[in-house]
Formats: sequence, C-alpha cells, structure tokens
Amino acid sequence: MSVDVITFGLNHVSAPVSVRERVSMPLEVLKPAIDGLRSAFGASVKEAAILSTCNRTEIYCAAEPHVSAGLADWLAEFNKLESRSLQPHLYQYQQNEAVRHAFRVASGLDSMVLGEPQILGQMKDAVRAAEQAGSLGTLLHQLFQRTFSVAKEVRSQTAIGAHSVSMAAAAVRLAERVFGDLSQTRVLFIGAGEMIELCATHFAALEPAQMTVANRTAERAEALASRFMAKTMKLSDLPASLADFDIVVSCTASSLPILGLGMVERATRIRRHKPMVMVDLAVPRDIETEVGRLDDVYLYSVDDLGRMVQSGTDARRAAVVQAEAIIETRVQNFMHWLHNREIVPTIVDIHQKAEQLKDVELQRARRLLAKGQSPEAVLEQLAHSLTQKYIHGSLAALNRSEDTERQQLLDLLPRLLPDAERRR
Repeated sequence: MSVDVITFGLNHVSAPVSVRERVSMPLEVLKPAIDGLRSAFGASVKEAAILSTCNRTEIYCAAEPHVSAGLADWLAEFNKLESRSLQPHLYQYQQNEAVRHAFRVASGLDSMVLGEPQILGQMKDAVRAAEQAGSLGTLLHQLFQRTFSVAKEVRSQTAIGAHSVSMAAAAVRLAERVFGDLSQTRVLFIGAGEMIELCATHFAALEPAQMTVANRTAERAEALASRFMAKTMKLSDLPASLADFDIVVSCTASSLPILGLGMVERATRIRRHKPMVMVDLAVPRDIETEVGRLDDVYLYSVDDLGRMVQSGTDARRAAVVQAEAIIETRVQNFMHWLHNREIVPTIVDIHQKAEQLKDVELQRARRLLAKGQSPEAVLEQLAHSLTQKYIHGSLAALNRSEDTERQQLLDLLPRLLPDAERRR
C-alpha cells in the first residue's frame, strides 16, 4: 500500500478564534492526541506529528491514502465536537501540496503576521513531541528537517522578516489609541511565556508607571519580572487587584477563561468606569468574550491584532515572490527524494540478484582453477557467462514483445545497457 504525505487542519484564515480554541492542544496533550490518532487508524497511519498554536492546529502524517477521509471525524471526536461544526473550516493537502504548506508555514508565509519567526520554534516543539510519542519515522523526519532548512534559507536570502510588525507591538499601539501617553498607566501581564515576554519588552520601552506579572508558577513570574523591574502577584489575587490596572495582557495555556465577566464588571465599578484595555492573546481565550460588551473595556483578541498588523506588511510583500520561488524548488527536491525512496526496495532487490549471480559464477571459476585450467581460459569463461546472464532478461523480453511494447523496449534498453566506449 502506498503512503501519502498528508497535512490536515485549520488556521487563522479558515477559522475564527472561537473555533480554533476548541481544537487547540497544549504541548502536554500532543502525545495523547498522537496516540489516539494512531489508535484510531491503526497501521494505516505510519507517522504523525501535531502542530498547535494560537493560529493553527494541524496534523502532519505519513499515511495510507484512505486515512484522509476520516481525519475530520477523528479531530471532532477527540475534541468532543460535532464533525459538521468543524468541516467548513478545515483544509487538507496531500503529497507536494502538503510539503509546500509545511515549507510556507515554517517560513512565515502562512502566518497572521507575515514573516513572523515564532512559528519555526513552535514547529520544532511539535517535532520533539512527535519524537517523544515515537511517531516520527524517516519520512516525516526528512520532511521537517528540510522544512527547517527551507525556513532558514528564506529568511537569510529574502527580506520576508524585515521590519517585523509583531503582535506585541500591535498591543502597545492599541493601548496608545486609548490612553495616548502610557507613562501613567499600570500594566498587568498574565502568563510568563514567550509572547508575554515580547509584550513586556515593548511596553517597558515606553516606561509605564508600573508593570506586574501574574503567573501560575511564581518562579517564572519572578524571573520575568526581574528583567523589567516589575512586580509579581498571585493569580488568586486577580479578583481583588484587577481594578488597579489600566492595561491587561493575557496569554496562558489555561483551558478555561481566567477573567470572567463578573470579575471585570466589579473592577470597572471600582475604577469608576475609567477605561481599561484588555488584550487576550491566548487560544483558548483567557478572557470571556462577554467582557467586550462592557462600555469601559476595550477587549482585543488575537484575531483583532492580526487584522491590525496586516496593514504593516507592505514592505515585505515584495519578498514573497522570491520566497515562494525558493520554496517551490525545495518542494520539487523533496518530492524527488520521496519518489526515489519508493523504488529503494526494487534497487535493493536488483543488487541482491546481481550479487547472487556473481557468487555463482565465482564459485564455478574457482572450481575450474582448482582443476588446473589456465587462469586466462577461466577468466574468459567467467566474463562470457556473466555477459550472457546480464543480457538474457533484456533479450528475452525483447523477443516476447510486439508492436508498442517492443518499440518502448528498443527506446529504453540503450539507456539501461552500459556504453563500453564511454567507460574506457
């Protein structure tokens, strides 16, 4: 049975955050998900990896072709959803299209922020999770290694990552729209991951009056806060302290909202309806969507920031054509490797049969030498016998062939037989 390279999933283009958050998988869920996928399809799924970020959840697998028809149902069932609710948002690519998609994702061409570099690290995390799950074989290993190489080539040879407009910078600009000068504002960061660190860096450059980090793990909060001379607080203190902050940026791996409507309503009353900017960069979301209905709260999701940063990508769009050309060449290279891989068993078989013929003739030659025949006569017989066996299959096929098949063999055989003149 043949094996296809398949990419399946949804992203920020095909699905809103309200759908993406329902199939999002934190790192600790990736191994159980891969195990579940392989259990559901059995030996039909040879290799698998899952990439899940705030902008996409994608399954990469080497599998028998029929597997593609059942992936939507599996993803829905794993996340306890109805398949029909996901179906309109899903895409699927096979073979060279799947390879091209992986290369584009890693190079930042398929990102909400054109050229953003974070996705490459996230893909590497996905590969490590697949390795730990024991689901990464030769094909996907080769695919991802080439994917990382292509991403490096695109970034080094094009301007795709130049003048990067990040989600963090967009969050700062949104806060400035509401407050203008941020020097008198108090900023709360919920979480201590890479995105929060980027946001803290951008906000710190504008020297707000106070910055505070709240995180489930106190050590990580303290480590991040120390970099920016910020304060720390416990997540359990949020209900009592939320009203103290003008800007809240949240990005955690929580599966449930951290800030609910009731908590934020109480905070706005305490603030006497002074405006509050809330930026939710998490998927699933950290802040209940109903919070956005409050008159004094400016709530922005990861999709809102994505739409904002698109306007800042014109300087890089000229590099897209060059990047796509690099990717197309590398896709063809990978497919050539993949096709060659498919004929490896045949090549091995040919070598084994040739070795067997050689061994038989060598044994015969040694017996003749042991009987006292001259080395020159034995070599002559050895060469003649090997030659006859070498051309026997081709001549027999030619003699049995007719019409179109015979012409095809006549065209092909000169390419298969060595040219003695060229080898001198």
